[in-house]
Amino acid sequence: MSKLAADLFYFPNLEFFCAILDYDEVVFCRGQEFRRKSFINRTDILGPNKVQRLTVPIQGRRPRIPEGKLLIDYEQKWVMGHLRSIQSAYGKAPFFEHYFPFFEQIFQKEHSHLWDLNLDILTLCLRFLGIPAKIVLVDDPAEIQVEKDIRGHMSTQEPYTTRNYYRATPYFQLFGVDFEPNLGVLDLLFNVGPESKMILSDSVKKH
Repeated sequence: MSKLAADLFYFPNLEFFCAILDYDEVVFCRGQEFRRKSFINRTDILGPNKVQRLTVPIQGRRPRIPEGKLLIDYEQKWVMGHLRSIQSAYGKAPFFEHYFPFFEQIFQKEHSHLWDLNLDILTLCLRFLGIPAKIVLVDDPAEIQVEKDIRGHMSTQEPYTTRNYYRATPYFQLFGVDFEPNLGVLDLLFNVGPESKMILSDSVKKH
């Protein structure tokens, strides 16, 4: 059984799903330290004007805090902002009405911890994408025993082209003249629906 260790992102991008696509189990560690400039609380969508980054605000300072203990800051009205941005970007997309209510229900739970929010989102995305990978959770990095470990590989500071997981495979997008690659998974699901897994398979970078 093939196993891979990865970071638990907020609406992961296509690079993430290409990286995990062929593994039976994906391991996530609650006890690993929070990394700045990661996608743990960020995702990108394509709006009417440009690519827009959505960020989940986190409470307090975060030196050396385990990712599983990150608390979401609800004093900032980010939930309504994210929902409005998603609706503005994808309200007219072919599969918006099919998937959006499920994600809206996740937001309505108002998770206290970012980890739990991301886990619910990923579980739903794997189901919609038809990816059978089993999610395995551990508390201590020492517990991780896998064939491949991609934790820390994907950063907001470096383009996906510097890594060997994803190649851009164009699909239908509502906005823009040129195709925008490697957006958050919402862009793929809302625009192409059941064809999403096929697009991901075609987007895996061949070594």
